[in-house]
Amino acid sequence: MKHSISLTVNGDCVDAVVKDNLTLLDFLRDQLFLTGTKKGCEEGECGACTVMLDGKPVNSCCTLAVECDGHDIITVEGIAENGMLHPIQKQFIEKWAMQCGYCTPGMIMSAKALLDVNRHPTELEIREAIEGNLCRCTGYAKIVEAIQAAAAQMNWEEESENA
Repeated sequence: MKHSISLTVNGDCVDAVVKDNLTLLDFLRDQLFLTGTKKGCEEGECGACTVMLDGKPVNSCCTLAVECDGHDIITVEGIAENGMLHPIQKQFIEKWAMQCGYCTPGMIMSAKALLDVNRHPTELEIREAIEGNLCRCTGYAKIVEAIQAAAAQMNWEEESENA
């Protein structure tokens, strides 16, 4: 069966007709061509498909597109502002927090969800925020370091704007 849905994706209103069994992951990749969100395990175990649904991180492989009707979705493509990398993206590059890069979009989205609600996370809070994201290439030290650096950069930018 097909359903009409209306949702916001990366700030843009999207109207679509989708099958009732279409995952949000496949909708984003195959219909909207937002391929930054990766298809990994398709079972909600690896976190490569993490996006934000109404500000909360979710595994898009386990979320049906029809469930997103009326909701707000943010993907890794939607976090940059004014053509500039988001501080999390920038710090992942500067801190060498990736190797193959497959898990990186999901890690970045989990980090963004954390930093949106906690601008001064501890290392433990960062590790808890990314515990649903698996990386088979690295230890998580560089990833944690990048998230800490992004938090510091975001806090510095906020302080500069308020000065």
